[in-house]
Amino acid sequence: MISYKNIKVIAFDADDTLWVNETYYREAEHKFVKLLSKYETKNKLDQELFLMEMKNLRLYGYGIKSFVLSMIESALALSNYKIKPTVIQQIIDIGKEMLEKPIELLEGVEETLKALNPHYK
Repeated sequence: MISYKNIKVIAFDADDTLWVNETYYREAEHKFVKLLSKYETKNKLDQELFLMEMKNLRLYGYGIKSFVLSMIESALALSNYKIKPTVIQQIIDIGKEMLEKPIELLEGVEETLKALNPHYK
């Protein structure tokens, strides 16, 4: 049997463990694909955005702001730098919408954290 008495700290990966997150990224990707549909297929746009995110991960890290920078870079590359500034602004607006989303705790999270709080940091 495992003894839990020596455990002092519990850490969580918050995104999609404690609150909704991935849904917002999928919605943003859908909007991105619609904006750039005249340049490439949905699959190609999805693939190129993912590749750009992976390429930028070392420099930008994770998060909405790095995701938006990757969308902008992808839009520029996929359009051969012909994309209109208004479309770039729409991509920025997608990011702003994501940042303004309320934090939506997953079911049971609040109760679980309250139960753990007295015993762990």
